[in-house]
Amino acid sequence: MEFRPGTSGTTARWKMSKFLKAGSVAALALAAGLSLGAGYADAGQFGIGREATQEEVAGWDIDVRPDGQGLPEGSGSVSQGEAIFAERCAICHGDFAEGVDRWPVLAGGRGTLSSENPVKTIGSYWPYLSTVFDYINRAMPFGDAQSLQPDEVYAITAFLLYMNDVVTDDEFVLSKENFASVKMPNEDNFIDDGRPDTPMLSQGEPCMTNCKASVEITAHARILDVTPDADEENTSGGID
Repeated sequence: MEFRPGTSGTTARWKMSKFLKAGSVAALALAAGLSLGAGYADAGQFGIGREATQEEVAGWDIDVRPDGQGLPEGSGSVSQGEAIFAERCAICHGDFAEGVDRWPVLAGGRGTLSSENPVKTIGSYWPYLSTVFDYINRAMPFGDAQSLQPDEVYAITAFLLYMNDVVTDDEFVLSKENFASVKMPNEDNFIDDGRPDTPMLSQGEPCMTNCKASVEITAHARILDVTPDADEENTSGGID
């Protein structure tokens, strides 16, 4: 073995020994890692976390289906719901579910869906009662979600049904047993999407190019009568 000037044989042997030991340790670590990785790959696991407990799963498994599956035990009346709604919900939605400021309107709107300004509420738009219950139970009241007990959710839902004239008896009691019997007014206007087998809801083949000979552009500000026209009193003319 050759040595550079100024390097002793003892120093060179020590460096060579250190290099060989480091290489051996790296090789062993790599082999162990590959073996461990192969074991986890075979098991289909990443080796992190733990299995969720039944209590943890139950905390998330709160969805309710249109047929009532997933509903908790409980019941609530219209009058009970009115009191709870006034205390927990009215600050945003109003005492009669009419909406405060720009918070959502929850009642009314029937017959407006085909107009230029549709009002989508529980009574005018929502297809299933399960969506109402599930959303209240999961996300309301705003800022204090999932603080309501099942009986309170049933009661608030019953009150909202009454405010939307879905039920007309002010003594109506909503429960797990009669939940699925409530039919929402707009349910029939929703259809199942069976794609890719659902045909296009159009007459004949859809037009893809040169479909309109001309496009008429209208000034909505003028239609709403908020833009002044040129007249004798206003000599400056309209906005355009």
